[in-house]
Amino acid sequence: MNFQTPDWIVLVVTLLAVIGYGIYKSNAEKNMEGYFLSSRQMPWWIVLLSIMGTQASAITFLTAPGQAYTDGMRFIQYYLGLPIAMIVIAVVFVPIFNRLNIYTAYEFLEKRFDLKTRTLTSFLFLLSRGLSTGISVFAPSMILHSMLGWDIYWTNIFMGGLLIVYTVAGGAKAVAYTQQLQFVIIYIAMFIAGYYAISYLPAGFGFQEAMHIVGKSGKMNIITSGVKYGKFDWMDKYNIWSGVIGGFFLALSYFGTDQSQVGRYLTAKNIKESRTGLLMNGFVKVPLQFLILLLGCFVFSYYIFADAPVFFNNKLEKEVRQTIYANKYDELQKAFDTNQELKRSAAVRLKSGLDKNNQVVIMEARHSLALAENKSGQIRNQLKDVITKAVPGADTNDTNYIFLRFVSDTLPVGLIGLIISVIFLAAWGSIAAALHALASCTIVDFHQRLFDKTMSEKKAYRLGQLYTIIWGVITIVVAEFAYNLGNSLIEAVNILGSWFYGTILGIFLVGFFIKFVKGNAVFWAAVISEGIVLCFYFMNIMSFLWLNVIGAVSVVLISMLLSVGQRKVLEKPSLIEC
Repeated sequence: MNFQTPDWIVLVVTLLAVIGYGIYKSNAEKNMEGYFLSSRQMPWWIVLLSIMGTQASAITFLTAPGQAYTDGMRFIQYYLGLPIAMIVIAVVFVPIFNRLNIYTAYEFLEKRFDLKTRTLTSFLFLLSRGLSTGISVFAPSMILHSMLGWDIYWTNIFMGGLLIVYTVAGGAKAVAYTQQLQFVIIYIAMFIAGYYAISYLPAGFGFQEAMHIVGKSGKMNIITSGVKYGKFDWMDKYNIWSGVIGGFFLALSYFGTDQSQVGRYLTAKNIKESRTGLLMNGFVKVPLQFLILLLGCFVFSYYIFADAPVFFNNKLEKEVRQTIYANKYDELQKAFDTNQELKRSAAVRLKSGLDKNNQVVIMEARHSLALAENKSGQIRNQLKDVITKAVPGADTNDTNYIFLRFVSDTLPVGLIGLIISVIFLAAWGSIAAALHALASCTIVDFHQRLFDKTMSEKKAYRLGQLYTIIWGVITIVVAEFAYNLGNSLIEAVNILGSWFYGTILGIFLVGFFIKFVKGNAVFWAAVISEGIVLCFYFMNIMSFLWLNVIGAVSVVLISMLLSVGQRKVLEKPSLIEC
């Protein structure tokens, strides 16, 4: 990677400035409410930026453009259920959580059901969030691994250690205030990257021509039906139905029951501020995510005319070139380059046809572009087979490296450092919020509830810091196993969350809406439903978004059946009475 001294200066100065600003603004009170909930004094716009900063991790900015580059814009459908979920949470969830004046969402479950239901749900959260945060720790480590060739395992330890110090030092208020500054820097940097991608196109090619190219290459597949050969394909990951329905259930669980998000709007001054922050998130999240994915389309159009690598993980490329498969790699790169020439020629003909409004030329050029893109995919798949043979166990999914490679190949010195700092900032903001959520649940739902109910505020504050450190270490351990996931990081995190989110959501839905169901019924319904969700996933029956629906609906239905069955048993007269 072309990372020079000015880039290091920009990177270090940006990171230090944001961290210093956060610590300066924090002044957290030395108690649990101050450390975890910012003393419940945040205005709605800080809540909004904190919610978005927690969700938009480094994974979003590092891998979402690559997701669009390889699979097109259809990933945006994943977010279509989010605005509806924000309305439901604002109307139903927020008033209940605020009225109970709780630290974690799972305290409600003990009040509504019993201790074991609260403990089970909190444990599922700790498991899912601990694993996904470990993947988030891996994301910035991957940059240094690719950029400088650092050993990925030591890099995880180094990055995780910095994150622990950052999180423990500032508390929730520092995280909230730094996220507002991060938000501004992040989107300025992404806009700059998009500008350069378009500006480096040949003369006569601008935004409109770029959109035509990516559209006819199959990348502007914003809305898809999921129907193949006349039947709905349940394995299709992203379509309008999985996005609206499955995405709604996922967003409802993530923002409504995941402590990393609930903890964000519990920091608000009052219900109105919480609701406003959530509703604004529903309003702005989809278009902002659309722009991030669109950046991947810009990168795609850039690499049609620029020298494009057949594989974007340059470190793994170097490893393959040191094996007996080096010649085969070169052979496939040459075939890829030849195919790229066909793409360029088709793109030029398409522009000429558009300029002259020649429909015959336009149709022929569009067809040629589609064929060439399909050929590119075939060559890349052949290369991945070669890589698997050359470096057994290597991760052949290079989606996570596409945007990073573009930044390295194209941006001027200094801007590379800014883009890298953006990814680091996004990582630190989201991971810090997650570590706070993990620590708050551990101390409130387990330590304080089960072992020391009368601990002082000062002791609780110190324990909160200790558990933050412990969870930081755990996420570093998880990150060490995140190198070869086989999916883009953004998909991996969402798949992992979908293993648990439906079950957790189902427990809360029963608690809110089905009053006759008691603790035993919902507890065993959750256990059974979690088994059903995992069976559906490992049997490869449907795509991961539907798991959220399966989990939530299963808990509701099974808990109702168990309650009705239990009631009938209790009402049935005994033999003695007969």
